[in-house]
This record gives sequence, C-alpha cells and structure tokens, in this order.
Amino acid sequence: MDFGAFILAQQRGYHQSSHQVIANSVEQTVLAEQAGFSNAWYAEHHFNNYSLSPSPLMMVAHCAGKTSTIRLGSAVCILPLYHAPRFLAEVGLVDSLSGGRLELGIGSGYQQFEFERFNTSLEESGKIFEEYLDVIPNALGQKIFEHHSDYLDIPPSSIATRPLQEPMPPVWITTGNPKLRERAFRDGHNLFVTALLNGTDAIGDLRGKIDEARDGAGVDGSNTRIGFLRCGYASDNDAEIDSYLENALFQRRLSFSLKARTQQTDDGYLMKEVPTDSDPTLESLRANLPVGNVNRVIERLIEEIEILRPDHIALQTQLGDFDQKTMLKQMELWGETIIPAVQKAVGGKTATLSAAE
Repeated sequence: MDFGAFILAQQRGYHQSSHQVIANSVEQTVLAEQAGFSNAWYAEHHFNNYSLSPSPLMMVAHCAGKTSTIRLGSAVCILPLYHAPRFLAEVGLVDSLSGGRLELGIGSGYQQFEFERFNTSLEESGKIFEEYLDVIPNALGQKIFEHHSDYLDIPPSSIATRPLQEPMPPVWITTGNPKLRERAFRDGHNLFVTALLNGTDAIGDLRGKIDEARDGAGVDGSNTRIGFLRCGYASDNDAEIDSYLENALFQRRLSFSLKARTQQTDDGYLMKEVPTDSDPTLESLRANLPVGNVNRVIERLIEEIEILRPDHIALQTQLGDFDQKTMLKQMELWGETIIPAVQKAVGGKTATLSAAE
C-alpha cells in the first residue's frame, strides 16, 4: 500500500501566473519525495485553465532531474491526441532519462474541447485507444515492430532509446469502459479509478465494477494494481479544510462543464466557475471525503481501503488556487503521520485483498 501526489496544475484565475502554477507542480514533486510519497502523477489537458500540464511525459523528464527515488507517472497521456510513433519513442526516452522510474498512465480522453483542437474524433477515441493497447507492448518489448490497423499504420520500426524497465514501464489504464477494464486485467495492466467527490456507497459500487471486470477477464487479478484517485485533507483548522473543499468543487465544476460541453468563458481561455444544481455542499463533502482532524482522516482512509482494497492512493494536491505553502505543510503531515499510520493499519493485506474472491 503506497501513496502518490496527483498534480493537476490548475489555474483558478489570473492572480496565478502559468509559470507559478508549473513551478508549484515541480516543488510539490520534490517535497513529495522528501515526505515519503512513492509517486508523483501529472495530468494532461489542453488550451484552458482546467490544467496547465499539456505533456505529462515532459513533466516526468524534467522532474526526474530534480529527484532521485520517487516514481513519476502520467495520469494520463490522452492517447488519441498523439502521433503514435513519436509517443512510443518518447516513452522509451523518458523511462531512460528517469532512471527507470516512469509509470505510464494512459487513457482515451473525454473533453470534446481538446479533441476539436487536435482535429481528432472523440467518438472514435475508444477504438483508437484499443489499438494503442495492441501496439505499446509490441513496440516497447521488441527490437523491431510493425503495426497495421484502422487508425495506426506503422511500418517495421525500432524504438532507438529502449525503456530501462524491461520489457516496458508499468501501464495504468483509466477508463469507465467495462470491456477495457477487463482487458487491463487480462493484459496484466494496472487500473486507476476514482469515486470523484462521493462517499463510501460510491466506493462500494466502484469495487463491484472492478470485481466484475476481473471476473469477466477470467483471471485472479494478482497482476493488476488498483490505484485510487482521492481528495483528502487533515487539519484542525476548519477554514483550511473549507478552502481545500472549495477548490475541489472548482475542479468538479470545470470538469463537468467540459464533459457536458457547457463551459463558459469571457476571453476564450479562462473558464467560468458556474455552480450547478448537482453541486455537493461543503457539508456533504466533509461527510463523503477523508477530511477533518488527523485521526478522522486516518480512520476514514482505512474504512475506504477496506471497501475498495486499492494498492495505491493518489492524493489530489494541486487544486484550484489552494495556497502552496499550506499544501506543502499538508504533504509533510501526510508523510510524517498519516501515511505511516495507514500503512501500519492495513499492512500488506491490500495487495492480497485486491486479488481476493
């Protein structure tokens, strides 16, 4: 059972410069390693303030030079937006540059706004993504590979800079498609899942979907790690907790508007934060999430782990305009107190439980 920092790199307003947002991402990575987090994860989004990280592989390459032990991952590379040969070559290079610390998170994407600007079809993204699942192990695991399909056509080629990890970096798949989850289990890839800002009932439903995918794949699941993306915050200061939750709500509002294609902007870039009828209250978020004093956060995390049985938890550390110095102190608190307490309580049983039944 280990913990990562999920770094979304959001800009809530022009009071945050883009340069500072990215600098904060790097600073959080360095602090995450020092605090004892096992991973740092970088998002990929384009052309607006929902996330300022257009290339998680570039973030990994840069932060590899700032760190030495922490594993660095893409969460996720939106594969239909890539040119396949370049993507494959860059994965090999980045794994080499990072000293074999790359965790390769991949997904098919969901924001029409991005797909339009890459002249790519969101409706066909799932099919494109499946073809990538075919070509990635062949390209990274063989000296010479070729691939011919509906969307990807690659003549005999070789990745010049091979991944340092053999045969390739661990792959993490983020998807809501049950069939793709089944394939992840069959292929021995890892799964990244989230219950968004919902509580234990949603986590239980999520575990049920994971079990269905594992059973549908006809495997015991022992080769697949489950990663859980989660918001959480520990403090005795209610104002700090409210600020974190307000920024989590900001993230939700922008994400939902992009998915529903209802985003609004006055200048073509900075999206408006528009409340909706489905917005949770701060009170419901406090009830749903591992937030509160340290003991409450530890107890709630243990409860959620017992339900979902993940192998990895990725904590959302860079949401909206939450104060950077305060978040760095929060990450230190997790490293010093929360992570050790949770690991002591759950021990090594989560990996066993995730493949149980």
